[in-house]
Amino acid sequence: MTGRTHPSVTTTVHGSGVAEVVVDNPPVNALPVAGWFALADALRAAGADEGVRAVVLRAEGRGFNAGVDIKEMQATEGFAALVGANRGCYEAFGAVYDCPVPVIAAVHGYCLGGGIGLVGNADVIVASEDATFGLPEVDRGALGAATHLARLVPQHKMRAMVYTSATATAAELAAYGSVLRVVPRDGLRAAAFEVAGSIAAKSPTVIRAAKASLNGIDPVDVHRSYRFEQGFTFELNLLGAGDEARDAFVADKRRDPGQRTTPPGS
Repeated sequence: MTGRTHPSVTTTVHGSGVAEVVVDNPPVNALPVAGWFALADALRAAGADEGVRAVVLRAEGRGFNAGVDIKEMQATEGFAALVGANRGCYEAFGAVYDCPVPVIAAVHGYCLGGGIGLVGNADVIVASEDATFGLPEVDRGALGAATHLARLVPQHKMRAMVYTSATATAAELAAYGSVLRVVPRDGLRAAAFEVAGSIAAKSPTVIRAAKASLNGIDPVDVHRSYRFEQGFTFELNLLGAGDEARDAFVADKRRDPGQRTTPPGS
């Protein structure tokens, strides 16, 4: 069974009990406000289906996720898009974490900004050899998802990545233990389904109880922690720093590729 909650989000429930949620929003999988809410709805619907035993979250295209659609934000009058993006990310990240069954994130290419929020809240991460992870938020005049990056890398590495906007490779995250497997890109989907299948083969009652149990002993309340971070994004916007950084980003994207200062996947 296949369903679609938004043009960029598709869900397919396979006979094995694995739900496959796929994001496909060219050119870089930067989601608009509606896309983030649609992704949250898709994940909640998958978890609410008693026939679903595990979820694979993946993407098509050049990379897993490039965060929010900054161009949409800057083209919208007032603060509706900014508030909408923050609320949408909060809902989507929370839907991954609160999904009653394990969520396996299959990451390829770049995983930036909001992508870190999704992956950091996932239960298991499988990544392709070309996958990189980063939070370019300070370069965009925003803050957020350090809560989730801290679940992927050690504390001081996380701080350095936030301050410098540096990225980490899949191999680095595997060394930290946050990425379960690193595989060739053409084997990523199969690897994610292998993990999901091994979970789906177990008692669904026990697995759902295990997910609730593990969330219950988590030392950090990811919802509250991320919401705290978001408050600083609003402060930066009030101070003018947010708009200044986002305007510079949009202007940079309009330049000739050889003159750009931001990486193509951001």
